[in-house]
Amino acid sequence: MTGGSVDRRGFWLGVAAYGLWGLSPIYWNLLDHVPVMEVLANRVTWSVPLLAVVVLARNRWPLLVAQITSPATVVIAIGAAVVLALNWGIFIWGVSTGHVVEASLGYFINPLLSVALGVVVLRERLSRGQTIAVGLAAIGVLYMTVRMGTAPWISLVLATSFAIYGLLKKHPKAAPALEGLLVEISSLFVPALVWVGVGLAAGDGQLGGTFGTTTLLVGAGLITVVPLLAFGEAAKRIPLSMIGLLQYLAPSLQFILGVFVYGEVVGSDRLVGFVLVWLGLVVLSAESLLRRRREVSVATATS
Repeated sequence: MTGGSVDRRGFWLGVAAYGLWGLSPIYWNLLDHVPVMEVLANRVTWSVPLLAVVVLARNRWPLLVAQITSPATVVIAIGAAVVLALNWGIFIWGVSTGHVVEASLGYFINPLLSVALGVVVLRERLSRGQTIAVGLAAIGVLYMTVRMGTAPWISLVLATSFAIYGLLKKHPKAAPALEGLLVEISSLFVPALVWVGVGLAAGDGQLGGTFGTTTLLVGAGLITVVPLLAFGEAAKRIPLSMIGLLQYLAPSLQFILGVFVYGEVVGSDRLVGFVLVWLGLVVLSAESLLRRRREVSVATATS
């Protein structure tokens, strides 16, 4: 791929991945009558065999075996699994209890929080644009907290958990994306399977109840794996700067769903906070694009 060209297949796979994540509240709202822990347990239970089939079909078992025989890789995967399960659980609970807009804010904040974590944990230096962007987001969250009398904790938990997950995935000992995800979710498989099994044995689980609910619970694996695979392919085909811009598609769709489909009210207090976060994202994206253009210009001039 040349500096001025974009892999169309990669672009549309990226759109599909973030589009599915953005529209996922529709799916989880269909399961709002099922306890969150049961939904989460089924999501894990049905994701593992699907991922295993993909790894087998791509003949990547040798690489998977190499990962699970590394103690450091397994420890990182377990840590990643814990924060991923927290992220999934809070998101499912949030969107099924009428907090889709607040959940979307979490994923708007996430890129900015990832930059801040890079400074605190990895000792990275903030550029001027990044400093402004993170500052605007912090002011936005602080404004909402003061005006509303409570912090947007759903947003903050979602943003923090996913930022920590991303940080763990950047560790040199972390497994590659596909194999890593299988190792991570597999570490949750036994407790998830026990949870589902106990519910079935006790007769109070939703799996095996109505056809619609059972189909949705089993399909939770599919709704989890498909966008992840699409994202993985897109990440290999298109520039990181484009991935950075596409990531805003998911929370934008979630925000639109929350306001125009589920009728959530965004008062002036929340709106001012959102605008400040959005301004921070504009600054962050603009700086990223300018940096990318400079890198392409330098590469073109020296080639």
